[in-house]
Amino acid sequence: MTDRETAVVVGAGPGLGAALARCFANAGMNVAVAAREPARLSGLMDTLARGGTHAAFGCDATVADDVARLFEKVGDRMGVPRLVVFNAGAFVRGSILEIPPDEFERCWRVGCLGGFLVGQAAARAMLATPPVISAGDGSGGGVSGSILFTGATASLRGGALFANLAVGKFGLRALAQSMARELGSRGIHIGHVIVDGIIASERSGGQTAEESRLDPDALAANYLMLHRQPKSAWTLELDLRPWVETF
Repeated sequence: MTDRETAVVVGAGPGLGAALARCFANAGMNVAVAAREPARLSGLMDTLARGGTHAAFGCDATVADDVARLFEKVGDRMGVPRLVVFNAGAFVRGSILEIPPDEFERCWRVGCLGGFLVGQAAARAMLATPPVISAGDGSGGGVSGSILFTGATASLRGGALFANLAVGKFGLRALAQSMARELGSRGIHIGHVIVDGIIASERSGGQTAEESRLDPDALAANYLMLHRQPKSAWTLELDLRPWVETF
């Protein structure tokens, strides 16, 4: 155990998830990253800033027992997490006339049910221990932590061939709203981040010359900003897009 804050990133893929882990480690936090196949995270772990306790865990976010074990292991090894990000998702583009029911259900389970299970476990862990006293915000009270959810353009509107994504993202947004209204008064900051655009990654072809794609490190900096907000002015929903995006 250390005096460092502990952050958990569920859904730590090579793009935004990896950027979140690096950002939090650079901010002096212990960082736990979780994915269904933790062996794929070994390269990421080598890039995290030295000085903290960092670890990768296997976790299927759609399985309640897996999620419970994740938070138990993190708590035992690093202490109660004060920042939890749900960044997992699944999407297969397809026509509503052709999407198999099991595929539709799988995408919903990963994108929405997983958010519920992780959000619930995170809130229970945060509320089970005394809050951290907020310094310098004039509120005079304590904060138990931040739970942030990654949304998308599909959180706001369902597009043709995007039913597999939009249904889960709509539900995740509703979950965040309900959690914020229940848990905000108990010292937990709930945030929903709408990523409205293409993230610059190896899969998308990287960044363009005019920086028309979302930089994952810049996105991660906004998550950290949300976590550090004074509780007298918490943001529930933040939408981020590149400067060229029309909306």
